[in-house]
Amino acid sequence: MKVVIIDGYVDEPACLGVPPYISPYPRYIAGALREHKIPQQDIYYVTIDQLRTSPEPAKNRIMSAGLVIIIAGMTVPGKYLRASPITPGEIESIFSIVSGTKILGGPIRLGFSDEGGKTASVPGIDAGDINLAHADVEAFVYDILQSEEHLHDPENVVHRFRTVDEIARWSVNGAFIIKQHPDHPDLMCELETYRGCGRRKHCSFCTEPFYGSSDYRAVFDVVSEVSALYGAGARHFRIGRQPDLFTYHATDTGGDIPEPDPYIIESLYRGIRNVAPGLRVLHMDNANPATIAAYPEESRAIMKTIIKYHTSGDVAALGMESADPKVVVANDLKAMPEDVFEAIKLINDVGGMRGANGLPELLPGLNFVHGLQGETKNTFGMNYDFMKTVLDADLLVRRINIRQVMSFPGTPMFGKDVLVKKHKKMFLKYKQMVRKDIDLPMLRKLVPNGTILRDVMCEISDHITFGRQLGSYPLLVGIPAKLPVGRFIDVTVTGHGYRSITGIPYPLKINHAPMKLIRELPGAGKKRTAKIINGVPYENEQDFLDKNITGQDLLRYITIP
Repeated sequence: MKVVIIDGYVDEPACLGVPPYISPYPRYIAGALREHKIPQQDIYYVTIDQLRTSPEPAKNRIMSAGLVIIIAGMTVPGKYLRASPITPGEIESIFSIVSGTKILGGPIRLGFSDEGGKTASVPGIDAGDINLAHADVEAFVYDILQSEEHLHDPENVVHRFRTVDEIARWSVNGAFIIKQHPDHPDLMCELETYRGCGRRKHCSFCTEPFYGSSDYRAVFDVVSEVSALYGAGARHFRIGRQPDLFTYHATDTGGDIPEPDPYIIESLYRGIRNVAPGLRVLHMDNANPATIAAYPEESRAIMKTIIKYHTSGDVAALGMESADPKVVVANDLKAMPEDVFEAIKLINDVGGMRGANGLPELLPGLNFVHGLQGETKNTFGMNYDFMKTVLDADLLVRRINIRQVMSFPGTPMFGKDVLVKKHKKMFLKYKQMVRKDIDLPMLRKLVPNGTILRDVMCEISDHITFGRQLGSYPLLVGIPAKLPVGRFIDVTVTGHGYRSITGIPYPLKINHAPMKLIRELPGAGKKRTAKIINGVPYENEQDFLDKNITGQDLLRYITIP
């Protein structure tokens, strides 16, 4: 039987699958298929963007496949550079040509909305007999293949969650699927350590509780998966699929915050490095600021371990959500503002030094959510003041994410998001203030002009090339030149926007560079640029200095044959 896995991309609080990321979903599904002895050559993987740009090669496979699986769903939709998640209309269009069994799975089972501030609902998709996986799509796929009867009548199959033992096998057996990704080998493999939140109470808007209590994967299993992915060509990894990396295999103390185990984290990172010695990126994602504030010494030890084994430019994303204590209480949020501030200070203290790729080793990220219960006009001021306090304290934050709440059926927030519309104008004005007053000066401190960023991948190219380093929350770099897509280059930072930077190739080949790149050199200016161009070609550095007496400061950014 031929099987087609269509990756419509996912974006969840603890899982990203939008290129250059690949989520665990297609890998687990491929592993479940292989366990049923379906040959690798009969398992076809395609992204929604491939279907958009070149539909014909995949269309015949989809029409003739005995099983077609679409992975979809956004619970925290964002803005994407060169890829966008699948829409309900596209799902309907694809399934309309499928004659075999149709399965739709992923976070879309919880509901669908295309942007923050809108209530999510189950999408009405009219394309025949679609089987929506109400639990884990990989387990559903595995179970329907148990018999011909199940395959042709999936309605009789129980929807269940997969076990950690199953994904221990499926994650390894399905690693081969990444070779079919159009970005391979330059893609980020999202890694799961556990799912489900261990808190006694949960944030009012969060969908993580739908996965149940924390179900930790064994260190050996995660390391084995990395080994299989590394063998399939992967070199970029993010330990991102968990609500709080610091509480991986943590000790339950009976309270709301389990006690971190630094030894377990050290075992995980050391194991990954041992099986993937040539990896190019190893980053993390989520951390609970309350964990760091409650267990500062254990958290400090964990951060030191991360820095020992990871690659620089790492981000610990902190789900602060609000600096208004009343909103924190009303929505059972994780931490009070003073706890978050202490977490930011600790991360800066341990990880603030600049690393090999040009960025600090490890910095916090901040997530804010608006439209929550109890929010007033004063909430906006409290959030702004908190961020200003962080900036004035000379602390660095890698990125600040501000969004409006998306409420899902089954969460305490569902049906209570009236403040989203009421405060919309205020939200937009406040967000612009944050970008101007906080993000811009923070970015200038993070990567001052003249900073060299290593291994920026060019992703979109026209008159301006846009690129990013592969990693957690990478900076968007605009390069005023047309460069080959997929090429990795080093970049000199030359300017700053609210959420992005301008850069030029490093070192700049001065004898061949166009004027628009030369004038971007730090400190060049119009007159110096004109003088530099008039002196081309240069034989060597001394010739450059002879023709540009004040050019010593520019030598570090250029190369002369």
